[in-house]
Amino acid sequence: MKACSQALSSKAKLKQCFSNFDVYKTSFTAVDLELTSLNPSKTQITSVGYVSGIGSRIDLSSCGYHVINTTADLGQSPVIHGLTLDVLQKGENLAQAIDALAPLFQQHVLIFHNARLDLTALNRAFKQCGAPKINVLYIDTLQLALYQLNKQHQVLPSNSATLSVCRQRLGLPAFYEHNALDDALATLQLFLAQLTELGITREATLDCLIHTGAVGRIQLGDS
Repeated sequence: MKACSQALSSKAKLKQCFSNFDVYKTSFTAVDLELTSLNPSKTQITSVGYVSGIGSRIDLSSCGYHVINTTADLGQSPVIHGLTLDVLQKGENLAQAIDALAPLFQQHVLIFHNARLDLTALNRAFKQCGAPKINVLYIDTLQLALYQLNKQHQVLPSNSATLSVCRQRLGLPAFYEHNALDDALATLQLFLAQLTELGITREATLDCLIHTGAVGRIQLGDS
């Protein structure tokens, strides 16, 4: 009973927090990471891409891209994203990228496709760099897609919620995959299309997405 009460309280607080944001007047930043693996407990960041927008408008001048100089075991990741050791060695320090991201994280609602994986990697990066803790609000386009798919299928088709398949389902064009900046732009475009698919009105606030399970709040740099 206590756990249930705490869950309800947490959900109510989240709803209250997101109710302060008008959907089409909010500043969003889509963030994508290229990683060394899909294991949240071990993965390291090899590149970061991001792009911002307000409401239904995307500001291409806000694009940012950082290749990270890492000594982590790359495994098979270069085959996927093309960031080989020689490219990474010319990259920047992880702390420099975190410094560039921090102001956006404080001022914008973040958009991810697979927030759990990327936020786990970012949380580790914040702690690794000794960066100040930051409370962030986020929306996960993967979870928005799963919410819609679960209404249509008892058993989800294989690979039905990948970024490219989600975009294809909503009539968005193909894009160059596995570059962090391209993926960030593709994610923000997908989010805007999902708002239309969900029938979100111009007067709505972000708490209208609470029921989808796709919104959240987390403190980066927390243990």
